[in-house]
Amino acid sequence: MDNGKRKLANMSPEEKRNLAKQLLQEQTHQTKTPSQQTEREIQAEFYRFELLSGYRELQQQIEEMRRLNIQNPYFMAHEDVSNNTISIAGREYINYSGYNYLGMSGDPIVSKAAKEAIDKYGTSVSASRIVSGEIPIHSELEQELANLAGVESCLVFVSGYATNVTTIGHLFGPKDLLLHDALIHNSVVTGCQLSGARRIPFPHNDWQALDNLLAENRRYHERVLIILEGVYSMDGDIPELPKFIEVKKRHKALLMVDEAHSAGVLGPRGFGIGEHFGIKGTDIDLWMGTLSKAFASCGGYIAGCKEMVEYMKYLTPGAILYSVGLSPSNTGAALAAIRVMKAEPERVSRLQARSRFFLKRAQERSLNTGLSGGSAVVPVILGDSIKSLQLGQRLFERGINVQAMLYPSVPEEEARLRFFITAQHTEEQIKFTVDTVAEQLQELR
Repeated sequence: MDNGKRKLANMSPEEKRNLAKQLLQEQTHQTKTPSQQTEREIQAEFYRFELLSGYRELQQQIEEMRRLNIQNPYFMAHEDVSNNTISIAGREYINYSGYNYLGMSGDPIVSKAAKEAIDKYGTSVSASRIVSGEIPIHSELEQELANLAGVESCLVFVSGYATNVTTIGHLFGPKDLLLHDALIHNSVVTGCQLSGARRIPFPHNDWQALDNLLAENRRYHERVLIILEGVYSMDGDIPELPKFIEVKKRHKALLMVDEAHSAGVLGPRGFGIGEHFGIKGTDIDLWMGTLSKAFASCGGYIAGCKEMVEYMKYLTPGAILYSVGLSPSNTGAALAAIRVMKAEPERVSRLQARSRFFLKRAQERSLNTGLSGGSAVVPVILGDSIKSLQLGQRLFERGINVQAMLYPSVPEEEARLRFFITAQHTEEQIKFTVDTVAEQLQELR
């Protein structure tokens, strides 16, 4: 106390005034109500969307494109069917930005089936299927999909993304282990996070690394799920599925394959990666796929044993309990597309031939196509986001529609243009496209 008095006595008048001011401010802050303190402490960026850091970063990227005279290539409305050609703002382009792989979207038979489903059942089933939203063509579609996968049963969802999120999030929990390819789709990662299970990515397509991870970790967990894609949507490559089946059997794990880009594409009849490798459908525990690509519709599905599907059908929140059933038009379109594919296998043959032709010509022109091989997805990797956008704009000006894939979709050093090949593309269109890409890339460099 004496020391404090001596310090106060030795202070100059100015120091005493500053001390008094500081003490007054501290007292005022302590007497504020909790609501006043909260209002004072919360920054505007926490409740105003235009100040969110992510939004400001987006605006900076858009401004950077403007500065470089790059037209924003996103959300451009097309005016007709997205097929091998597409109409944008009254001009026709050769189109590589849609995954109408077999030309089923816009096909007269498929469109007729969708219209007939609307005429009979309306534009919506108007309820969850477990309540009163079930229509006969739901089960017809599910049986066709199960037959493609070579398994007993199937369940369709209204969204491909939600199929992965809901299935993984519901079937697995904190005591389980989920191992997925490092390049797996975001929907799988989100489903893993929702489940609360331990998640370990393994190096891309590396079944030996997966084997080692399971040897180290399998005994600490109850259920273990391995997750692959039939065709990786950014790179267009195919996993060595038989090797992964061996690994999953050795460690008594479950195996899930996402066939979003392989159903309708791989195999002599388009039945997918299982047919491609000649394996039994029952060697895979969970076949996942989407209806929005080769099957000209919208939605997703899970196929496997009847016990799994029955459990999902009655108890999965995002599938049946709290989600409306797939619309009649989407159901009718997908069902018709599968039946047309089976009746016209030449569509699959033509798609595979056009894909090989594109890849071969791109490699002959020394374009970096990365890992692509055997699928209808062919990237041209530039390793620079700005150059990818610039090349995309140059191609657009010359009548070619293809999208740049940038960070965070891919690492910056792997920025690219991604080409989706369809059965409707002609060899002349592909020649012109690849040659134009090579010429414009050379000029850009």
